[in-house]
Amino acid sequence: MVLAVLAAMGMHWTVLQSIAWTRMLADNLGSGSLTEAVQKTFDGRHPCCLCKAVAAGKKSEQKKEFTAQLQRLEFPPAKENLVLVAPSRSQRVPEADTFAESLTQEPLIPPPRGILL
Repeated sequence: MVLAVLAAMGMHWTVLQSIAWTRMLADNLGSGSLTEAVQKTFDGRHPCCLCKAVAAGKKSEQKKEFTAQLQRLEFPPAKENLVLVAPSRSQRVPEADTFAESLTQEPLIPPPRGILL
């Protein structure tokens, strides 16, 4: 369920981008110092193919987000002279006060006693 929520929030792009940056940093460390590798990885001028794919995916997903249109609900016209009639064979059922009746009766079995009394 957590993965579904994270996917709905777009966290899969963040995970993919983090993987791309990690791979780029590892590749750039092989050709230069740590400072140069970090600068080359995060400056945005040297994106790898995974970075380009993540950017394209984010862009296409943002276009699709709010394309739903609100539709107006339409109901058929109701009759103006609407009359409700009770059925001819209706009987009223008397209400039973079962709670009050249960208070007047004694319990059938004595309650259990505690062990440590």
